[in-house]
Amino acid sequence: MNLFQLRAFDAVAREGSFTRAAARLFISQPAVTGHIKALEEHYQIALLRRTARRVELTEEGARLAAITRSIFGLVDEAQALLEANRQLLTGRLEVAADGPHLVMPMIASLRARYPGITVNLRLGNAQETLAALLSEHADVAVLTEVEPRAGLHVQSLNESRICALVPASHPWAAQPEGIRLAQLHEVIMVLREPGSITRRTFDNACQAAQVVPKVLLELDSREAVTEAVAAELGVGVVSSMEVSPDPRVRAIPLQGDGLLNRHLLGCLERRRSLRLIQAFFELAA
Repeated sequence: MNLFQLRAFDAVAREGSFTRAAARLFISQPAVTGHIKALEEHYQIALLRRTARRVELTEEGARLAAITRSIFGLVDEAQALLEANRQLLTGRLEVAADGPHLVMPMIASLRARYPGITVNLRLGNAQETLAALLSEHADVAVLTEVEPRAGLHVQSLNESRICALVPASHPWAAQPEGIRLAQLHEVIMVLREPGSITRRTFDNACQAAQVVPKVLLELDSREAVTEAVAAELGVGVVSSMEVSPDPRVRAIPLQGDGLLNRHLLGCLERRRSLRLIQAFFELAA
């Protein structure tokens, strides 16, 4: 069995792209293609489906990817262990986050101290971020409101408060000290999708306080919520950690119980001693 071919397949399976796989392995894209073609031809098996827009795993490819992820995950850990005494002159850190606001300063600090480190950042919602960490597609992750679980190591970062997002012309915009959650009862609102942590925290607080807003729109991004609020389609909610300067809208703190979120930095427990992961946690302390 040719390990170069397996390594090429593993990179494509992880990255979902021949181009990104080549960059990950520091070889040419034709070399990656050649390795996988040789692997498929030798074993007379189709591992990947190539479409005009993306690369997908076949059923057999998905089963093989689960094996190669374990194999090369251990290889990466062995390499990291052997290089533990180096001064982090080179390396690659896979980072996942459920929002850019906390993670960007942390990456900037890492790059300032260790300029030879390459960082790959994956942004997604809370579920996608946790899944990336647990499946080892990310080395570390910035998470929000994650329940303790076996095999997961977390470190507290800080807290944020849920805020109402209103147009700059709205009467509440003149109340920077905040409004009561009860004031949102039967108010027309535009909110993130139910899978969003901000939405989940807001819904739970409303349920506990018997507040029932009128949800007009459900949107899949913070940017979309901001645009909807700016267009005066309704009141939105946003984490105080995610408030961006936009003269069209104002973020007003909500006063009530259950409106705080905890933000955490996490990694797999068995990998927390790896030098580069340790360095990232130390910068976040």
